[in-house]
Amino acid sequence: MSVDFMKIEEKWQRRWADARIYESHRDERKESFFLIFAYPGVTGYLHVGHMRGYTVSDSICRFKRMTGFNVLFPVGTHATGNGAIAFAKKVERRDESTISILRENGCSEEQIAKLSDPYEVVRFFNQVYVNDYWKRFGFLSDWRRFTCTIYPDYQKFIEWQMLKLFKKGLLIQKPYFAPSCPEHGPVAIDASETDIQRGGSAELIEYVALKFRLGDKLLVAGTLRPETIFGLTNFWVNPNAKYVLVRVGNEKWVLSEEAAEKLKFQKEGVEILGGIQVSELIGTKCIAPYTHKEIPILPSELVDPGVGTGLVMSVPSDAPYDWIGLVDLVNHPEKLARFNISKEFVESIKPIPIIKTPGWGPLPAVEICEKMNIRELSDPKLEEATREIYRSGFHKGVMAEAAGEYAGKQVEVAKAEIQEMLLKSGEADIFRDLSEEVICRCGKRVFVKKIPDQWFIDYANPELTEMSKKHAKTMRIFPNEYYVNVQPILEWFRERACVRQGNWLGTRFPLDRKWIVEAITDSTLYPLYYLISLYVNEGKLKPENLTEEFFDYVFTDVGDIEEVSRKTGVSTELLDTIKKDIDYWYPLDINLGGKEHMTVHFPVFIMNHVGLLPQKYWPAGIIVNWYIVGAGGKISKSKGGAEPIPGAAQRFGVDPMRLFYAHIASLYVDVEWDDESVENYRTRLLRIEAYIDELLAMPGKERSRIDDWLLSQLNNRIRRIHECMAEYDVRTFANEVYFELPMDIRWYVRRGGGNKETIRTVIDAWIRLMTPITPHLAEELWERIGNRTLVSMENIPTARDDWQRPDAEIEEEYLRSVSSDISEILKVTGIVPKRIILTVAPAWKNAVCSMLLESLAAGRSDVGEIIKRAMTIPELAKERAEIPRFVKMLMSDIQRTTPEQRSRLMIPMDEYETLNSAREFLRREFNADILIQKADSPDIYDPANKAKSAKPRRPAIYAE
Repeated sequence: MSVDFMKIEEKWQRRWADARIYESHRDERKESFFLIFAYPGVTGYLHVGHMRGYTVSDSICRFKRMTGFNVLFPVGTHATGNGAIAFAKKVERRDESTISILRENGCSEEQIAKLSDPYEVVRFFNQVYVNDYWKRFGFLSDWRRFTCTIYPDYQKFIEWQMLKLFKKGLLIQKPYFAPSCPEHGPVAIDASETDIQRGGSAELIEYVALKFRLGDKLLVAGTLRPETIFGLTNFWVNPNAKYVLVRVGNEKWVLSEEAAEKLKFQKEGVEILGGIQVSELIGTKCIAPYTHKEIPILPSELVDPGVGTGLVMSVPSDAPYDWIGLVDLVNHPEKLARFNISKEFVESIKPIPIIKTPGWGPLPAVEICEKMNIRELSDPKLEEATREIYRSGFHKGVMAEAAGEYAGKQVEVAKAEIQEMLLKSGEADIFRDLSEEVICRCGKRVFVKKIPDQWFIDYANPELTEMSKKHAKTMRIFPNEYYVNVQPILEWFRERACVRQGNWLGTRFPLDRKWIVEAITDSTLYPLYYLISLYVNEGKLKPENLTEEFFDYVFTDVGDIEEVSRKTGVSTELLDTIKKDIDYWYPLDINLGGKEHMTVHFPVFIMNHVGLLPQKYWPAGIIVNWYIVGAGGKISKSKGGAEPIPGAAQRFGVDPMRLFYAHIASLYVDVEWDDESVENYRTRLLRIEAYIDELLAMPGKERSRIDDWLLSQLNNRIRRIHECMAEYDVRTFANEVYFELPMDIRWYVRRGGGNKETIRTVIDAWIRLMTPITPHLAEELWERIGNRTLVSMENIPTARDDWQRPDAEIEEEYLRSVSSDISEILKVTGIVPKRIILTVAPAWKNAVCSMLLESLAAGRSDVGEIIKRAMTIPELAKERAEIPRFVKMLMSDIQRTTPEQRSRLMIPMDEYETLNSAREFLRREFNADILIQKADSPDIYDPANKAKSAKPRRPAIYAE
């Protein structure tokens, strides 16, 4: 019987829905388990990469449900921000790629037309995410609790959160320079790329903008090393760039065209007066700040007009690029001819020693370029050279005599002092830029903008920081590396802007409604809101009921229930029910999300809970999942190339994809999406289904020793599964169920097993164990073997003492080992045997082995002492000549084993009887007669004198 995955998916999802098994109700008789995954931003279709964390979440919840927990697994969406707006604008302007993707996903022209409205985008994709992704993949989520961050009721919750932060003194207001989109205002830049298409790794850089006088103009050069002004020899201008004259207050600045546009966002009253020809600059001289030294202006194509101010000062003593820049001009005088600058003039420019660095001479940039044989500006080693000189000079160097009053000071100290001096004197300013290009979701470039009255959450609050760090140590955080790393992350977390102005979806800031609460801030306490959304969705609560008094009472135990009921219009019965729900379900057991959340979302998730809620509600755990990546890196919705989820589900089947996500690798490593791998998992499930049918069709055999072994192995698998799932190790769980257990069953059949009762028992357990990961196939098989219940609501198997048979396990391990040794000998010798002789060790060797193991177990490992004891045993008197050599050899062998292996060696086993009982199996395996004998039998057959090599658990093998 073949599996039609789509057919059984539809069948069982319908059955689950009809039985409403996804609903979660408070039940004080059961222990609760509450898990969420980080809800997705509503920015368009998701892709197969997203489903990894989602399906693992469902598998964990299904496992917990089957182990007796009362599970709550709600879902929602995160529409805050500009994602839906950007998508709607693309539809509005009929962006070809966007329209094409919509059509490919089956979206009608009528629906496409509606998607020019961002609220319609949210409504549409909310349905897509729930129906086409989460329900399609068989999730048992409590759909009744679905919420979205732009729903009016959710916004009431966020208003309450912001008011609580303010009243607790955790909101502050001050000027701020923030990454900002001209269309949407400030955007968040982090690895999650919630607000942006590109540039999630960008950092805000503050350049010291040094002012070099040229007549009535100021050439403004951005630098990160203001302390190096004492080594200035020249000034760089890109001969191919466009520069402009800009009025800034009472000054006229010269900047690149790009820098001037950036400056408009950072300073008020910036006026572009017109362009400046590079010929007006290159070949002239300017006056440096502070030193007031006159230096020449030279051409250099390495100056990037898009970085900093687009103008650069030159310090060839300590900057390898500057030194090679001068060398380049000397080697290519044609670059100078255009500006009537002579080669000899450039040759006359000499570096000035300014920093004394241990391990380097007075001119480290010159020295390292010679050492690394760098002669051209195109040499990639220049980057490495620059990093090395900067690192050693800045952290270990002291200022040289050329630094005047700063001579002898540590470079780190001098930098801060010189920067402060230059800023106070007005000979420098601050220019802010991003370390890489950042593009908003709407497609516009992001700049750094000054916001004079920005609101922040004060995550730098010392008390909040310490309480959060202390609590994080009590949490179950996976992987362990993140458990460790979250401590320094919480430590360095500082004020974070929490509201924005501009074209955004989200909650109005209750203290000043011109602001909108930003996307990270409104997604920190949201697991708690799933306990409220149920009653809103059922019509028992309305947004107007969700007042500050309501949330204070149900979340923080503040207020009198009668008074709260009167003020909110919510009955005391419903208030009491909700309060009991919260006390039952909270705290959250697991918040599962992608690794992009490690530096922002997870830390603020912890800190908001600690800062706003009673300690009994602080979160219990976090799981971080790594990415499913494409061949070229992380799959991105905005960058295209992502496999659509419904198409993949139709092509491979949901259960094969669920197994792929669970088993392909640890959750804590990136995995490349690979069609062939997913197809292999599909094939494995088809084979398992067919194999179960084969097992059920077997004629049946008497129960034997191998049945004891199989049930004992199953018991071991079950025990290991419970152990690994206590650590949420879904991969090991999947490996035990879909790979190890089938191998056990195949060995059982190969060894001649076939008892119907044993097979039925094992299949029953096997199907239950499959259910958390491949629930549709499990339900189908469960029904096929005659059950009328839903296996999703059955109990997962637990270990049974009466199944545990270590003696049977030892015997099968022994037979596997002997079989493997025989195969290896036949392979090496090339013999096609007619008969195989197996000679087990004599009784005296077994006696010595037992004595040695007992001594080791008692902590005695002195070989001489063990030999002496053995020599005194009368039964071993005949073997005294052999005992010393044998004990030494055996001790060497045993010391290479693990403690577990030693303990198993101590379990008694009759090798002769074990081999005899498996004689028929061995005969079939090797198509040869099998002779089994004891080495100390008087009439043994030993033509090759092999019997003497027999050791306990390692019989001598001879083939002929």
